[in-house]
Amino acid sequence: FAPTHEPLLSRMPFRSPAGEDHNLALPADPLERFEQLLTALCKADVAFVVIGGMAAVAQGSSYVTADLDICYQRQPHNYQRLSQALHPFHPQLRGAPSNLPFVLDAATLKAGLNFTVTTTGGDLDLMGEVTGLGDYEAVKAHAEEVELYGYRVWVLTLAGLIRSKQA
Repeated sequence: FAPTHEPLLSRMPFRSPAGEDHNLALPADPLERFEQLLTALCKADVAFVVIGGMAAVAQGSSYVTADLDICYQRQPHNYQRLSQALHPFHPQLRGAPSNLPFVLDAATLKAGLNFTVTTTGGDLDLMGEVTGLGDYEAVKAHAEEVELYGYRVWVLTLAGLIRSKQA
């Protein structure tokens, strides 16, 4: 008889656009937790760089993160790709009243800069600019491509992470 180890799960409260409360079971491993979101972004050919705690995890850190942070390219074609990729995950503003109308579409992305949202795939921070580094092109200059889930993904380097945290 060999002991079995169930994967650790965390519970994430989620309110659907219709106002229904759900508790979603999410894998405790951050790389597994955000696989669906990252895969959707890659399949939609969204121009983005993984930043924050998830970048540290992808670079080998044991840091535990509760959300996925990305810096996205602020171009019209990318707004459309990003909003379409995230649509199936029902993004809602994190920390905002549940009755506040919100649609994450190309017009919203163009009108704003940084968004913190809750999705059915986990919490996601969309950053148009990163303090200490700048916009997508500047952030990408401090990133390297790594393979995640069979896709080549730009991930902020440890030096880039340190630079952004020191700003």
